[in-house]
Amino acid sequence: MSRILIIEDEASIRRVLVRILSEENDAYKVEEAADGLEGLEKIKNEDFDLVLCDIKMPKMDGEEVLMEVKKIKPEIPMVMISGHGDLETAVNTMRLGAYDYISKPPDLNRLLNTVRNALDTKQLVVENKILKKKVSKNYEMIGDSPAINHIKEMIEKVAPTEARVLITGPNGTGKELVAHQLHERSERSAGPMIEVNCAAIPSELIESELFGHVKGAFTSAVKDRAGKFEAANGGTIFLDEIGDMSLPAQAKVLRALQEGLVQRVGADKDIKIDVRVVAATNKDLQKEIAEGRFREDLYHRLAVILIKVPALNDRREDIPALIAHFTDKIASDQGTVAKKFSDPAVKLLQAYDWTGNIRELRNVIERLIILGEKVISENDVKLFASK
Repeated sequence: MSRILIIEDEASIRRVLVRILSEENDAYKVEEAADGLEGLEKIKNEDFDLVLCDIKMPKMDGEEVLMEVKKIKPEIPMVMISGHGDLETAVNTMRLGAYDYISKPPDLNRLLNTVRNALDTKQLVVENKILKKKVSKNYEMIGDSPAINHIKEMIEKVAPTEARVLITGPNGTGKELVAHQLHERSERSAGPMIEVNCAAIPSELIESELFGHVKGAFTSAVKDRAGKFEAANGGTIFLDEIGDMSLPAQAKVLRALQEGLVQRVGADKDIKIDVRVVAATNKDLQKEIAEGRFREDLYHRLAVILIKVPALNDRREDIPALIAHFTDKIASDQGTVAKKFSDPAVKLLQAYDWTGNIRELRNVIERLIILGEKVISENDVKLFASK
């Protein structure tokens, strides 16, 4: 049920609004406040999905109420009620964050449409927050070692900026987690996050994949197609394993970074793009540059900020937390009760040589959960986690 608060000092207007909304929808629970102070007190102590608020009121006017609500509960849509002489003020409240305004006496259709739209908007905001929490949990960085805490601090500082980031580290260490955290904590989080695995795309197709193509550009180009850079417009593009990108493709990526322009394969028209680039590699790019396989100018464009993700062997103190995290997640995914790991089993896993890093650890945990006893023992680890 949607809870609506009407803040209006004229009792007759309040009665009209309450009657209209109550008769319109049984799912609306409508409450009243006779002035701004009373209304603000209700908002502070209760949860409302929408507030209709008069502008001219004694004790505290509507503009003041609006500004206070935006500080304490900014997610609540505020629809302002304006008298004939309040139109300029009503427009100003929109600049202050009001959802909309309606004039007195309220037009029935206008009022109901505004209320429905405002409640729909509120629901979308709530759903988006829930979705963002779920997404964030999927890309949560587990651990409290100095190395991981340093990365978390770097993300906090760098994410809100537009700086390009190059993430380095061995395979399986979680470079993509860092990339997603950078996007989710950025001003671009409402935009798309487009991932490109440069190592998985054949070199002859990488340019088409990144920049798109026009019909007839090559044999299989049967229609125009946008590339990943266009798809990421307004958001972030994550170029994973960029060290495997061909030199011709590197040249085009460099132009995209320098000029904010891309050109589809087979086209002669430039397309303006607005993307933040985050790249990752498991290669030593300085060595690749020395051997002529990677452009030095592109490296310097990408590596404004460098974040190195450590191997799991260099952060063994995080393994118990990772075991607990994977155990809970696997149990949740499979709809089963999470198994326990004995202390000797955890210590043995901490002592392993994790050449495959976190990816390998997760696979081993899943194998132990499937094959091990109710409490995973040291013997289970020896039997099922052996290389």
